[in-house]
Amino acid sequence: MSDIQSTSPVAVPMRWYVVHAYSGMEKAVERNLRERIDRSGMQAKFGRILVPTEEVVEMKNGKKSVTERRFFPGYVLVEMVMDDESWHLVKNTSKVTGFVGGAKNRPSPISEDEVMKIVTQMQEGTEKPRPKVEWVVGEVVRVKDGPFTDFNGAIEDVNYDKNKMRVSVTIFGRATPVELDFHQVEKV
Repeated sequence: MSDIQSTSPVAVPMRWYVVHAYSGMEKAVERNLRERIDRSGMQAKFGRILVPTEEVVEMKNGKKSVTERRFFPGYVLVEMVMDDESWHLVKNTSKVTGFVGGAKNRPSPISEDEVMKIVTQMQEGTEKPRPKVEWVVGEVVRVKDGPFTDFNGAIEDVNYDKNKMRVSVTIFGRATPVELDFHQVEKV
């Protein structure tokens, strides 16, 4: 057994920081950051980079299409060791406007719990895409397709699993519940 102690530096834990980017440029910021990290040889100071997105289903010309939607537009999450060098690398990346929270040159990290909530929301969005439009019970909608075209009605029930809703339509002075597909209605 040797008495020689390891002289390796104490590893500083990586923390998550929120970086503000130009809206719509989140993916470009992610790409730019990765390139700059590689070019500067700072891979040891950076972990994961996340653009919080989820998949949403929308109807286009009667066909379902799945698209990606950013649920925190303008923000990118970066896992990193915060020091002057890493701060400057991120801050001076093209299309980055700065960090969110904390002092001007010492941003504060967000908790692992907050990051896990975002990751969970991203995974749920991939496994089960949500409709692009959120429907609210009691909301008035206009029927745009089917036998009740141009009638307005209030939403009574929404079933996201089947992409259907029950709408109370007034026909000859009487409220009548009608089951409709999401693509058959539009917000008023």
